[in-house]
Amino acid sequence: MKIAFAKPELPADGAVVVAVFEGRALSPAARQLDERSGGALSRAMAAGRFEGKKDQTLTVLAPAGLALNRVVLVGVGKAEAVDTQGAEGFGGTALAQLLTSGEAAIAIAADWAEGTKLSAAELAARIAFGARLRGYRFDRYFTKEKKEDKPSVKKVAVLTDAAAGAKAAFAPLDKVADGVFLTRDVVSEPANVITPEALAAEASKLSELGVEVEVLGEKQMRKLGMGALLGVGQGSERESQLVVMRWTGARDPEAAPLVLVGKGVCFDSGGISIKPSGGMEDMKWDMAGAGAVIGAMKALAGRKAKANVVGIVGLVENMPSGTAQRPGDVVTSMSGQTVEVLNTDAEGRLVLCDALWYAKERFKPKAMIDLATLTGAIIIALGNEYAGLFAGDDALAEAITAAGKAVGEPVWRMPLGEAYDKQLKSDIADMKNIGGREGGSITAAQFLKRFVGDVPWAHLDIAGTAWSKKDTATVPKGATAYGVRLLDRLVATQYEDR
Repeated sequence: MKIAFAKPELPADGAVVVAVFEGRALSPAARQLDERSGGALSRAMAAGRFEGKKDQTLTVLAPAGLALNRVVLVGVGKAEAVDTQGAEGFGGTALAQLLTSGEAAIAIAADWAEGTKLSAAELAARIAFGARLRGYRFDRYFTKEKKEDKPSVKKVAVLTDAAAGAKAAFAPLDKVADGVFLTRDVVSEPANVITPEALAAEASKLSELGVEVEVLGEKQMRKLGMGALLGVGQGSERESQLVVMRWTGARDPEAAPLVLVGKGVCFDSGGISIKPSGGMEDMKWDMAGAGAVIGAMKALAGRKAKANVVGIVGLVENMPSGTAQRPGDVVTSMSGQTVEVLNTDAEGRLVLCDALWYAKERFKPKAMIDLATLTGAIIIALGNEYAGLFAGDDALAEAITAAGKAVGEPVWRMPLGEAYDKQLKSDIADMKNIGGREGGSITAAQFLKRFVGDVPWAHLDIAGTAWSKKDTATVPKGATAYGVRLLDRLVATQYEDR
């Protein structure tokens, strides 16, 4: 889908999307079309009880007095409340109304910045960004799809007086969208396609953007002492991988980097502690944390972020077999600490603990953030609206919270504490890998905290936000790529050279 910016001249035919504010206050383009049609849009709004509230839509087909095929009215609520997310939501909603309409080219009027929190250029750029995000579709395995179910829109013209400024503002957002789409792609793929080796190969393609990529196999990890990570993958025929991605964009190439760490369990059967069969197919996206890190690295490299950032992903399959890890086994992590594995389905923390320790020891980072679909407990606590945030550093927690709020990927900070830590006490090793049913997401975070030392660290449990069962304004149902935009925003506001 091609997106362009053009002068605010309404097309003579085809489809056009216009904004309406709460109380049926028409934007300039909507007012112009209403006048040309002899008030047809006003009558349609009254008949359809359309008030212009946020996310309301009304499609007027073949409006009288106009040669247009259709006019789509999209409510934006109160002008003074419209921010970047509101503009992106407008763009996504606009595209969704026309995506399979049969129209090949559509126009979206972005002439309504007055009274909002945005300039004309930023409004248009954010509308375009929202449309691009909503236009994503994972359809590579359809072979008999009906024509009417296929997207028809190939070109989107965003109409604005500030076309040049909008184009400049959209350029870095377009690169962020590239990262989002990469994450959605790899998380959507079935586990027979995205194996640890295949995901490592996808990450390696980032070298084309200037990212330095290393892939460590089992022999190298064994030499490093990564017994916790390797224990998870020992039941699979697929070799476990550790991928290191380095983007050096700061003025000082030797400056300590921010390190992003992702859990990449490409399929999680639960191992010997096998999961119930119902819903097990969802475990293809237990690598969504790794997917988000890879997508974030693509976004940062694509827009040439002026920061040093390292992405590390531990990639494994957790499978039951004659060689699989057993409940009761004891493994030795890279840190030298031993772990009694009471439940082989609490495997993500075993992958992350070695990756975090490796990151800390090798890169001496200024901060570390890990992302993982780590616990079902976080879904019970927060549902699918917020990711759980656990942090040993208040400033880092506040920065992540602000970044998430700004891009519509919210987090909710959860507690850490010694009382929870005591639940991990083992009778035969330094710790056990589960702490019981109570506070399951917290004890998982406490486990990880033992492997970060004094480095400012945060853990994002994205189990409830990595996949959506419904469409939203800018996210079609399926893989959400949660975390890519949050991390990009965090780097932009906290870690880039000014």
